[in-house]
Amino acid sequence: MSSQTPLTRRNLPLSAPISAPTTQPVQQYHAQGQFGIGSGSSNKPIIESDADTKLRTHSEGPTSTNVAFGGKRRSNAGKLGKREYAILAGIMIIGWWVRLYKLGRPDSVVFDEVHFGGFATKYLKRKFFMDVHPPLAKLLITLSAYVGGFDGNFDFKDIGKDYIEPGVPYITMRFFPAILGLALIPLTFLTIIALKLSLATAILGSLLIAFENALITQSRLILLDSFLVFFTGLTTLFWIKFCNLDSDGKSFSIDWWLNLSLTGISLGAVVSCKWVGLFTIAMIGFSTIRQLWLLLGNLKVTPRQWIRHFAARTLCLIVLPITFYMLMFKIHFWILNESGDGDGFMSSEFQHTLQGHGMENTYADVGFGSKVAIRHVNTQGGYLHSHNHAYPGGSKQQQITLYPHRDENNVWRIVNASTPDGPASYPWDELPIEYVLTGTKIRLEHVITEKRLHSHDVRPPVSEVDFQNEVSGYGFPGFAGDANDDFVVEIAKQTRGRRDRTARHRLKSLRSQFRLRHALTGCYLFSHKVKLPDWGFEQQEVTCNKNPTWENSLWYIETNEHAQLPFDADKVNYERPSFFEKFFELNAVMWRTNAGLTDRHAYDSRPQSWPVLRRGINFWVQNHRQVYLIGNPVIWWSSTLAIVAYLGIRGLMIVRAKRGFRDLHQPKIAFYDEVCSYLVIAWALHYLPFFLMQRQLFLHHYLPALYFAVLLFCTVFDYITSAIRPRTRIQVAAVVLILAIWSWNHWSPLTYAGPWTKGQCEKGKWLKTWDFSCNDFHDDLGQYTAIPAVSSNKIDSAVTHDSGAITTTLVEEAPEPIQNVFEAVDVPAEEKTIAPVGPQNEVQMQESTAEVPPQQGAVESDVGVVEDTRAPVGNDAGQPGVTDISNDEGGWHGGADEDMKHDHDNQDKHTQEPGKAPIGATKQDIPEMELDKDQERLVEDLLKNDESV
Repeated sequence: MSSQTPLTRRNLPLSAPISAPTTQPVQQYHAQGQFGIGSGSSNKPIIESDADTKLRTHSEGPTSTNVAFGGKRRSNAGKLGKREYAILAGIMIIGWWVRLYKLGRPDSVVFDEVHFGGFATKYLKRKFFMDVHPPLAKLLITLSAYVGGFDGNFDFKDIGKDYIEPGVPYITMRFFPAILGLALIPLTFLTIIALKLSLATAILGSLLIAFENALITQSRLILLDSFLVFFTGLTTLFWIKFCNLDSDGKSFSIDWWLNLSLTGISLGAVVSCKWVGLFTIAMIGFSTIRQLWLLLGNLKVTPRQWIRHFAARTLCLIVLPITFYMLMFKIHFWILNESGDGDGFMSSEFQHTLQGHGMENTYADVGFGSKVAIRHVNTQGGYLHSHNHAYPGGSKQQQITLYPHRDENNVWRIVNASTPDGPASYPWDELPIEYVLTGTKIRLEHVITEKRLHSHDVRPPVSEVDFQNEVSGYGFPGFAGDANDDFVVEIAKQTRGRRDRTARHRLKSLRSQFRLRHALTGCYLFSHKVKLPDWGFEQQEVTCNKNPTWENSLWYIETNEHAQLPFDADKVNYERPSFFEKFFELNAVMWRTNAGLTDRHAYDSRPQSWPVLRRGINFWVQNHRQVYLIGNPVIWWSSTLAIVAYLGIRGLMIVRAKRGFRDLHQPKIAFYDEVCSYLVIAWALHYLPFFLMQRQLFLHHYLPALYFAVLLFCTVFDYITSAIRPRTRIQVAAVVLILAIWSWNHWSPLTYAGPWTKGQCEKGKWLKTWDFSCNDFHDDLGQYTAIPAVSSNKIDSAVTHDSGAITTTLVEEAPEPIQNVFEAVDVPAEEKTIAPVGPQNEVQMQESTAEVPPQQGAVESDVGVVEDTRAPVGNDAGQPGVTDISNDEGGWHGGADEDMKHDHDNQDKHTQEPGKAPIGATKQDIPEMELDKDQERLVEDLLKNDESV
């Protein structure tokens, strides 16, 4: 087509296959494009004009016809025949082998299996927990554990913890993610066919996904990303098929409704696995909005038809996903109906829906003399607490904290402070009850220790700022107290539970929310998420804040008792929240917790490094093997290059359009531009939002975007090779596949925890930022078969060939400085070398570590010394200074004194004095030696020299 030819694309469906030229007008459904970039609009067929027919058929040749694999024309674009099914079956066999090879290796906990395997345990025990991810993927993992016969008695607590001995069905639990990873391969094949690209491209794309190392690693472990990427690919396939039907004029047909509904269900599934699925919703939403916009501007579409399109998309793409998402939480709440370690994240009302966390009804009316338990509103509802321990600094008075559990030290008595000259105590059990109203001045007496809640102009122990005052317990029996004990009750207008107008001005249990203002300084009783040090038992700090936030200064009374209240007095309890209230509360907690994951991790990374594969994640290290999450560099970099190439060429075409060229109006270029633009937008929506996040991010967050980048690479490949012979296209695809398979094989030891040598590892470090440890591998592959692996929960085999001894390294927590993604980075656990594998060495280590020169002429067989087979300690093993007590920093001590403390006394104890035998040595320890006179004279001279020194 000449770039100067005047064009109009009114009735040209970009999604329709380009057929042979025709001279007769044809009936065609009006469409704006495919994949949601454009969509069908009207049910009425219209007549294509002669100009449009000429436009559509202009410059059509062999390169733009629908040619299939081998050069034969496919009659039905996007449809599969017997040949395609046979090819797909062969690809599936390859994918089965690649995905499921050695699925049982490694046989211990790997990286985030700590979390997601642990969640399966809690599901099976029905113990409530809190996680930042929605429940679908975790429920499917639990289902696989249940099918495998898992009893939930394995805690998945530590990376490297053995699966074999406790009989965990970990292979079954890994099998389901692996199957979904395998299913992504045919999804890719079908998606490329639905995009109306060539069969050779579909084979290439599906095999690229099959041999992508990062996708393989994620799908072989008990992790969530395999579920996420699978449902992302499933959503994409259904949406493209829907758009094709919409473009072909088959709106509101059964297949049209089916694919639209399946798109909605898939959207619900992808967002129910991880909130990253919101990016997939944004992708479909962007396409839908553009469809509706183009339909609105189409004069052939009546308002009634437009409303039908709008309603259908609203029902299937909004209502269905939300319903599916909420259904997953309904199942989540139904299973987790018992109190667990996630209770503290939820409100008190939520907690009391769980078995084992309820309480009996309590009296509603609160008066002077009432014994109450006061809870904080905002920070997971801890109790106002005191105990018989003092602050180490400041006033050194009794500590006041916030404690999350029920305890006798949470009980306070409300005392009237309006009479300053009153007695030290009153017989509250005999006096008639007098209600506490808003504005009343009160004192809070701690029932157990008889101290009063007190504040003064002293800085708190942790929050040492001028606007915060210390809160303490002060007083003693018989002391009436002072003005610093006085607080004014300010009841908030908002009540808890159902509306209770009385609770707005009169203090009532579980209904009134109130603040306590210090009468002298004007500060408010306040708590926040700041923990006290060990001396405060890591309980939450309580202060008196002059500028508090409203939520953190609100309190309420949970339990209340008074001797003068009759048994039949009005009682209240927590109101049980509805499903919707629990649903919204849990999602709000998930959002806040997710946003709060800002601590750095040893292997986190930022989004700008993902497309170039700057670094990976160390998942597991044990037995001289390693699992390291790294992508296939050939696939990774090729897909990134395809994105850059398309954006560059697209920008060049825009510049050329300003100069009068009409490249984008050519049917072939317009078709490929339609596909590429959709895939680039999908890639950008799954990648660019991560730049706005400040939380911990890892390489695996890029995997959904990588999927679209691979599809874009396939589209670019299809366009570049569209002008060459089909056989040549196959050959070019084969070259790309060979490179990808070679790359997969080269880094497969990191994917499958296979044997690798240090030399091969060093050659595999193409980038300096790839931080997998080559020192953890053997020097020779033969050493993997010569030395059996040691099976233990936390034992990492290490072979020292220099000394010929086989020792084991006991890792306290994890074999690498790998931590859970929700935890801050700590110093790696100290490694301790323990005794050699096999029989214990019975030779006792001498108590003194000072070097003793051997006796001249002595023979080992004469003195009865057994060969020391210990492994060296550290890199400088063998030097006397290494094993000296003053320099000893831990490590193997031969069992001589495991509890030895390196203090000053021990240093003196273990120091050998010059000229004396080692401490603990006796005459019987050293056999007598017969010396001649010359030797005796030499020995005496040496001893005299030592004494003179």
